[in-house]
Amino acid sequence: MYKLILRPLFFLFDPEKIHHFSFFMIKLLGKIGFSKIFRSIYVIEDQRLERKLFGLTFKNPVGLGAGFDKNAKLYNELSDFGFGFIEIGTLTPKPQDGNPKKRLFRLKDDQAIINRMGFNNLGVLEAVEELKKNHRVIVGGNIGKNKVTPNEKATLDYLICFNALFDHVDYFVVNVSSPNTPGLRELQDKEPLTKLLNQLKSENTKIATTKTVKEKPILLKIAPDLTDSQLLDIIDIVAATKIDGIIATNTTINRQGLKSHQLLLEEAGGLSGKPLAQRSTEVIRFLSEKSNKAFPIIGVGGITSPEEALEKLDAGADLIQLWTGFIYEGPALVKKINKAILNRS
Repeated sequence: MYKLILRPLFFLFDPEKIHHFSFFMIKLLGKIGFSKIFRSIYVIEDQRLERKLFGLTFKNPVGLGAGFDKNAKLYNELSDFGFGFIEIGTLTPKPQDGNPKKRLFRLKDDQAIINRMGFNNLGVLEAVEELKKNHRVIVGGNIGKNKVTPNEKATLDYLICFNALFDHVDYFVVNVSSPNTPGLRELQDKEPLTKLLNQLKSENTKIATTKTVKEKPILLKIAPDLTDSQLLDIIDIVAATKIDGIIATNTTINRQGLKSHQLLLEEAGGLSGKPLAQRSTEVIRFLSEKSNKAFPIIGVGGITSPEEALEKLDAGADLIQLWTGFIYEGPALVKKINKAILNRS
């Protein structure tokens, strides 16, 4: 029904407006009792799907990537579509509007999206209020810096978000790889990144010791546009800082090999969707092989079918995430992937 009726209808309208409309409808349907119906259709309960990573037990390895539920408004309702975990954010200390609209573009001929949202969110404290609800699903907190914060003071922004979210999320993701905040990707360089992650690790230990609780897993989300040399640096950084894993990959600034109209391709922003599938899988395989599987990897980028999901798992991903594929293929994709995983077990 989604691909035959809802998607053609949704794609007639502005993608950002449809995103907000979809949120409203999912929230409304959840309130009037559709939650159980959705779960009966999309959720697969099977212990063979469980994955144990970072001291957490994921009911299945298919998650929803950051950027969809930026402000933690819908994580419980989204879990009704079969996801094993939901990542909220990217969150910043202060609310910010993000980049001027229009900033979200569908590339239908490529099954892709270009976005230059710019970390639009209501601020970390607003999300904390939403996260005080009981969680039906593992929730990750994706954190970043405000646009106006210079890179030399970026660490403070990440620490503010880390402290605010510590009691309310199951793991953290450090986002230094979005192409839509000026200068942000410079934080992926070895020296500033090592410093940032070391300070977050130190804060993690301090908070956990004070509260007499376990430390929270910290993962790093990286860009697909890194060179092999930079990826080797990432492996060294993970070893040096002892963070818990990598999310590979964020959106790309590459526009090669696309079919869509040139005017669309000239839009600034990060590209996600099917064209990213091969590159993100290459990055996963490189990190896994060159590190000798030294750390867990969450694979994301271009998953629009069970086959692409299995390719990422075969390349070395321990978990996977959807985003653009969820928009193009609908919630049935989550169930199809989990079924495909079961068929191989």
